[in-house]
Amino acid sequence: MLKDLMIKNLTALKTKTTPIICLTAYSAPMAGIADQYCDLLLVGDSVSMVLYGAESTQEADMPMMIRHGKAVAKAATKAIVVVDMPYGSYEQDLIQALKNAQKIMDETGCDAIKLEGGAAQADTINYLTDNDIPVMAHIGLLPQSVAADGTYRVQGKDADAAEILKQDAIAVQEAGAFCMVIEAVPETLAAEITTMLGIPTIGIGASVACDGQILVTEDMLGLTLGKPPKFVKQYATLNAEIEKAIEQYANEVTSRNFPAKENTYGAVKDSTKTKEIKKAS
Repeated sequence: MLKDLMIKNLTALKTKTTPIICLTAYSAPMAGIADQYCDLLLVGDSVSMVLYGAESTQEADMPMMIRHGKAVAKAATKAIVVVDMPYGSYEQDLIQALKNAQKIMDETGCDAIKLEGGAAQADTINYLTDNDIPVMAHIGLLPQSVAADGTYRVQGKDADAAEILKQDAIAVQEAGAFCMVIEAVPETLAAEITTMLGIPTIGIGASVACDGQILVTEDMLGLTLGKPPKFVKQYATLNAEIEKAIEQYANEVTSRNFPAKENTYGAVKDSTKTKEIKKAS
């Protein structure tokens, strides 16, 4: 199967010197652009916050993820497309997880799904992979759990917490995950986990020590409101450019300079019948 070959090729990048390039994508236009440069596109549940103004990723649901996943999978021709399983769609039991994972893959045409959690989700990952569902794991900071935890903060800062994350990494690898996101952990810990694993690690706020990197595309383009996380580098400030363009549009509409002649269709031509009526009168 094509997705199996693509995932195998991604896993092979673990031994290469060139890092794996990943970004989020929620729409066909963005996916079409990012697909030219990325190895993997993640339809993240962050879509609920970035595009819908939600307070947390917990507000993403199955219809939302399927709708955006379908758009991205349709536009991407090169990159592996992974869709997040939303909060509440896989935690109840193995049957629920498999049913929803299959639904996402069948209805979007994506290549894999992603779920959050380490050793606690090992049985689920194992069950999904045994049923031919490729799984991308996610350890460290788990955004879906922030509502209960109350805050976004760096994970694994002391020896005990670091050991738990290392055990999480081993557990999800042994369960069959083909790669994993490591979010918001110290560089030394990210390096240790990356070295000890046989599958690629994709860092977000986890330093260059990981096998690849991922960011929320809107964050790195300056398209989100508020101050971005420390680990985000803004490669553009498109919010300012968009505001400038909209301001110019509003001014031209107000002054009636838009639409101009070149933006307007010509006058209606008389039909033959109309000409005959005019001539007769």
